[in-house]
Amino acid sequence: MKSEIVIYNLATGSEEVILLLDQHLEAPNWTPDNAALIVNGEGRLYRVDLSAPALATIETGFATQINNDHGVSPDGTTLVMSDSTEEGRSVIYTLPTKGGTPTRITPLAPSYWHGWSPDGATLAYTAKRGDTFEIYTCPVHGGEERQVTFGFDHCDGPDYSADGAWIWFNGERDASVSLWRVRPDGRDLECMVADDRVNWFPHPSPDGKYVLYLAYESGTQGHPSERRVELRLVSAEGGRPQVLLELYGGQGTINVPCWAPDSQRFAFVRYHA
Repeated sequence: MKSEIVIYNLATGSEEVILLLDQHLEAPNWTPDNAALIVNGEGRLYRVDLSAPALATIETGFATQINNDHGVSPDGTTLVMSDSTEEGRSVIYTLPTKGGTPTRITPLAPSYWHGWSPDGATLAYTAKRGDTFEIYTCPVHGGEERQVTFGFDHCDGPDYSADGAWIWFNGERDASVSLWRVRPDGRDLECMVADDRVNWFPHPSPDGKYVLYLAYESGTQGHPSERRVELRLVSAEGGRPQVLLELYGGQGTINVPCWAPDSQRFAFVRYHA
């Protein structure tokens, strides 16, 4: 499996291939200083400097089973990651952006990180505490978690709007996976994108105008890898989505926040068999 890390430019509709490697890489985050991407692969985290793209391992101590749910704090000083080394199931940790010893945030597993509030104070994640995965939040340094969604068959991919007023996520009901938004306190639940596609991982742009997401073919179960998928763009207020491109991808393509600070570019991973 070859992994192609790509930057897409909204203004021109063009792509720039940053790296093409014989290694399975996933889920690029764009650092707030516009200097690098953070990706995961084979249980580790890597930094890819945009000035001279190459994989540079980030030291994560005991954590060597890192999955594709990781990100960077709004101020750029801290990484958050989801890792299953200690529990055998995913738990959320933080550590310095340059690497170091992880600090455990969520005492319960499984917990998969997906969003950081714009003020840097709160983490949003998907977690299973009963029969289904729902959306939760907790303080960035740990503490009591708040359940935000209720009554879904499955929820995933929570990510904050630029003003912190909404949490976007994908939610499944009656075998249909749509995009939703909800206030951080659980009020004002709204379905924003509902069609015949299976829609996952909505990411609001930093300027508050758009939401980027991954669309699978109708009937897809879960969020598998190695499928024909589309990257789509929709207004942050809803409306008719725009298809930006088709690609071979899925799981690992845009699991986590991937926008550039300027909101004109985003990073994604394409796969080649």
